[in-house]
Amino acid sequence: MDQAPEPPARSGSGAALGLLMAQMYQRSSGRGWRLRQRSLALLQEWQGLLAEAGQPVELRRGLLLLASGADEWQRQQRLGSQRQAKGFPLELRSRSDLQAAVAQGALPELPQGVEGGLWSPQDGQLDPGAWAAALGAAAIQRGLREISGRVTALRPPPPGDPQAQWQLDLADGSQLSGDWVLVCAGLASPSLLEPLGIELPLEAVLGQAVELQLALPLAPGQDPWAGCLVWQGVNLVPRPGGRLWLGASLEPGTKADPEALKTLLSLGGTAPAWLRNAELVSHWQGLRCRPVGRPAPLLEQPLPRLLLLSGHYRNGILLGPASAEWAAQRIADAMATTGQSYRPT
Repeated sequence: MDQAPEPPARSGSGAALGLLMAQMYQRSSGRGWRLRQRSLALLQEWQGLLAEAGQPVELRRGLLLLASGADEWQRQQRLGSQRQAKGFPLELRSRSDLQAAVAQGALPELPQGVEGGLWSPQDGQLDPGAWAAALGAAAIQRGLREISGRVTALRPPPPGDPQAQWQLDLADGSQLSGDWVLVCAGLASPSLLEPLGIELPLEAVLGQAVELQLALPLAPGQDPWAGCLVWQGVNLVPRPGGRLWLGASLEPGTKADPEALKTLLSLGGTAPAWLRNAELVSHWQGLRCRPVGRPAPLLEQPLPRLLLLSGHYRNGILLGPASAEWAAQRIADAMATTGQSYRPT
């Protein structure tokens, strides 16, 4: 498998693989659990709205979490039983079940050491690029004004003047104004907020990912198997035409490690032959934004009419809808207290 010497850097959604792990989330309560469940419901709702707007995007359903040892398999069995008792349609797959699926062609040969798996028919994956493009196009249809420019400073309205607006300085010397400001700038958020006296501890975690062409006997355009696989924290996302997204590594900092890429491609030495023999099509890297000492994501209102939505770490695509709803509700509640009406679109 040839390695690309200089992987292109991507940011935000462009670097993501779009995995949606909500009902299979390890915790059963708390803010993280609630955000994931709400987002999964909103994703389905937004799919319908995008289709009505002429911007359809497929939500690929199905996620198989593979257990790499006896302890992990026991944890999956407990989690599966707990979820099933609460009405979630998770299904446990024993090693013999998985071997039978491989023999039938429903799954490829699995990595070495698989003990079992947990299947979620409601979780899955979205193509991040297609999803972001569809959301942007639909929003413009509804009246969104899109302005491309780098914000260099945020200037708050004078205290005690509810009619005054926030001012945004742009790199080209121009200014924008608005009643509310939402900071969704990822790792660039601290530089915007620190001049306002707001400390925001965030750190970069680099991830490398690849697209592979599989040499499997598949019909043209057919996917190699149903759903996505997760093995020891690595995501395997089938793509049309017998291709596969594989990623992503977890590397603190901003510099890619060639050894981490080798580990990713070999699945830590457990990769089956079909994966080892795949052809490398593309290789990229991106930076995740992780809060330091605080749970992800950061959804806060540090100043009046200033909202922070950042630090989503590995779940930006999944948690985007619930984060947007949180912001819309905060604005609606604030306007309602002043007698104003607001209806999110």
